[in-house]
Amino acid sequence: MKTIFILLCSLSLPLLSFAAEKPNILFIVSDDLTACLGCYGNKVCKTPHLDRLAREGVLFERAYCQFPVCGPSRASFMSGLYPHTTKMMGNSKDLGAFKVSNPKLADHPSIGEFLRQNGYFSARISKIYHMGIPGGIEIGEAGGDDPASWDWTYNVMAPETRSPGKAELLSPKRAHAGSNFGQVIVPDELEATQADILAAQQAVAILENRQSNSKQPFFLAVGFIRPHVPLVAPQRLFDLYPVNSIELPVVPEGDLDDVPKPAAAMENIGRYGMNEEQQRKAIAGYYASVSFMDEQVGKLLDALDRLDLRKNTIVIFTSDHGYNLGEHSCWQKLSLFEESTRVPLLISAPGFERSAGKSAEGIVELIDLYPTIADLIGLKEKAPSILQGTSLRPLLEKPDRKDWSKTSAYTVTHQKGESIRTVGWRYSAWGKEGEELYDLESDPQEFTNLAPSQAHAEKLAQMRLIMEQTRKRATQ
Repeated sequence: MKTIFILLCSLSLPLLSFAAEKPNILFIVSDDLTACLGCYGNKVCKTPHLDRLAREGVLFERAYCQFPVCGPSRASFMSGLYPHTTKMMGNSKDLGAFKVSNPKLADHPSIGEFLRQNGYFSARISKIYHMGIPGGIEIGEAGGDDPASWDWTYNVMAPETRSPGKAELLSPKRAHAGSNFGQVIVPDELEATQADILAAQQAVAILENRQSNSKQPFFLAVGFIRPHVPLVAPQRLFDLYPVNSIELPVVPEGDLDDVPKPAAAMENIGRYGMNEEQQRKAIAGYYASVSFMDEQVGKLLDALDRLDLRKNTIVIFTSDHGYNLGEHSCWQKLSLFEESTRVPLLISAPGFERSAGKSAEGIVELIDLYPTIADLIGLKEKAPSILQGTSLRPLLEKPDRKDWSKTSAYTVTHQKGESIRTVGWRYSAWGKEGEELYDLESDPQEFTNLAPSQAHAEKLAQMRLIMEQTRKRATQ
């Protein structure tokens, strides 16, 4: 730790006097996390530290990613642009991320670069842009990073599938590491080898360092890789979730019979081949991994309090996208169902204490984070004009407001899939393969596709128009 501390000091930028009053920003990104937190109503998954953050800030009930895959989603929210504009539609290891995918964006600053340009010390811990999990993290690679975003970076090197402990492949038809369901139960005394613990330790070290440089605000982006597979967590957390106590989602017989073929691509039978016990183990392992990640978030929040940084630090927690855990018999990401497109989003910011513990029902998107950060630190007018999101300040000021301007969220995925989510409806289109339409008031679990129904032809036409208009705005 001594060597790292000296390195950080040597990389400190000259202090800028005008930045003294600007708030710090702690930006925490989980990997492949659905909204299964206790604060989102899950009665099984234990997340006391994130629940605490929800009590201290605003919980966004309807937050949506722009692409349910790591690389495109992260490039989107870090640039503040839709995937149609970044042109990043898959995972990429290219340094420069979205700037490589769309050369027209070569001079467009990411959130980190924008903050650096305006006096912030910007640091990345572990995975913020795309990074191979597993694969890249075992060799400590940077992944598809954007070097201009950071003054300093720390790439975690961790064992992942080689972790000591009891390993098991839960998906007989899917052995590919990174997209299968493999789990490793690590002995408690060896948990310190894990990536998220290493990331949390380094993040706390940076907070210690920046506390002594308090005249310069910091942007600290911390990427936790859990609960991304492999599902790795210590024995004590697996013990919290006995397999025989896990309930599988209720899925009506023939649920996917009325959807286009690409919408069912993540179905268990064809892709994973898990029996009921393996599915329960997958959910139990996922929850154990979420609880493990939650503990690391707690370390960061505790450090902010201990160092007296909390009162002047914006804390944002989210995930790159959601995740299916057996809903519609589908697993993991890539789908356009609610569980895969919706993300948890918690924001606690100085000056909004009256909103603490409240929930915002308005539709929001991950591309809204960039303009929100610029707005909260007083740089709204300096933010790039190309940004396609909307500042969330109005919802932080009054979470229950009825005049929120955003009325829909736009998500795209593989096989030409596109989806529009409004407060009461979801419309998804898969090119020539077909369409889906769901009335979320009467059918919140999206079991009945109304697209073929003549009785809903008018609503279908309305949603098609919204998608067409959104697609045009999302492409620059």
